[in-house]
Amino acid sequence: MDRGVFSATSRRAALALVIGLSFIAASGVALAQQGNAPGVTDKEIKIGQTMPYSGPASAYGAIGKAESAYFDMINEQGGVNGRKIKLISLDDGYSPPKAVEQIRRLVEEDQVAFIFQSLGTANNTAFRKYLNDRKIPQLFVASGASKWNDPEHFPWTMSWQPNYHTETQIYIKYILQQRPNAKIGVLYQNDDFGKDYLQALHEGLGAKFDKMVVLATAYEATDPTIDTQIVQLQDAGADTFVDVTTPKFAAQAIRKAYDIGWKPLHILNYNSTSIAGILKPAGLEKSVGVVSVGFLKDPNDAQWNDDAGMKAWRAFMTKYYPSGDLADGNLVYAYLESETLVQVLKQCGNDLSRENIMKQAANLHDLRLSLLLPGMSISTSPTDYRPVKQMQMIRFNGTNWELFGDLISSEN
Repeated sequence: MDRGVFSATSRRAALALVIGLSFIAASGVALAQQGNAPGVTDKEIKIGQTMPYSGPASAYGAIGKAESAYFDMINEQGGVNGRKIKLISLDDGYSPPKAVEQIRRLVEEDQVAFIFQSLGTANNTAFRKYLNDRKIPQLFVASGASKWNDPEHFPWTMSWQPNYHTETQIYIKYILQQRPNAKIGVLYQNDDFGKDYLQALHEGLGAKFDKMVVLATAYEATDPTIDTQIVQLQDAGADTFVDVTTPKFAAQAIRKAYDIGWKPLHILNYNSTSIAGILKPAGLEKSVGVVSVGFLKDPNDAQWNDDAGMKAWRAFMTKYYPSGDLADGNLVYAYLESETLVQVLKQCGNDLSRENIMKQAANLHDLRLSLLLPGMSISTSPTDYRPVKQMQMIRFNGTNWELFGDLISSEN
């Protein structure tokens, strides 16, 4: 055989082999990248959320701004495992139909990897099935509705804060201790958010509900005021007020009750305890004595002034969100939510498939965050989608929320 022909043929075969192997290798890389969620590249993790930057719950919009600022800080530090986090945060006006529209845009047009911290019970309910049907993580929902702890039926949806049933059980114990013969008046938002608390009150009081609750009255999120309902509760003879309202209406409730001389034991749901967003607009002097629960360090409480976690938070605010209000506890909440997500992404390593992101969210063990109350930690499992399960009673003294009683844990 001609050696020259053999050599040329061999060279061509070798070249073809190299090209083939290179193609296979490149295909393998492509397949590996395809294993990650949409929105994930070697340099970026794109995530989305909806927030009420307008509408009746716009006070909560600061949460989304603080979370964006937190990720700016993380990105400046190099990101997570070499990837920077890009948060696309859209306004939903606190409207479920608008929220659905925006979520579809985030998923279908913006191609986000997952949804993070969208706010509102009704809104998240409106798009929960859409996300679960597509196996897209709906992580750390900004709502404490008990429905989010349902990994059997909605394995792609997880909340973060203590659920409303747990919160209500604490209120019931407190009421029965302080006022065993209380005449309870309830004001609640006429949607899934308000009804979850009302259901928990029914279940917790049991046969006592009809005897102790003298009036339960609702309002719509689109109502201009709740002044009429406050007067009705006073006229009903209520001496204990369970206030299940969002910020705008919580401020109105505190102010109206004070102005008409109604002085019940005022129990305010956790979602509306921001001093900057609710109590200051209502009037700090009018808010004295209001009771709630907490699980975060209050930036207004002097006992945390020298706390390392609080110092770090204030430094973050000063540099990355200087327009944010340092008195707003919602911004501490946003910081902790974001910190938890970063931990989940760290645990994911280079496997940023939606399946692994959800797996790691359900694999947090005794995670201690600097701005949780002392003794608290976060844990999740595939059968327990409740990261935060501890709270403590708090009372407003005109300046800040004071802790009292013991840290209460819930395992149900």
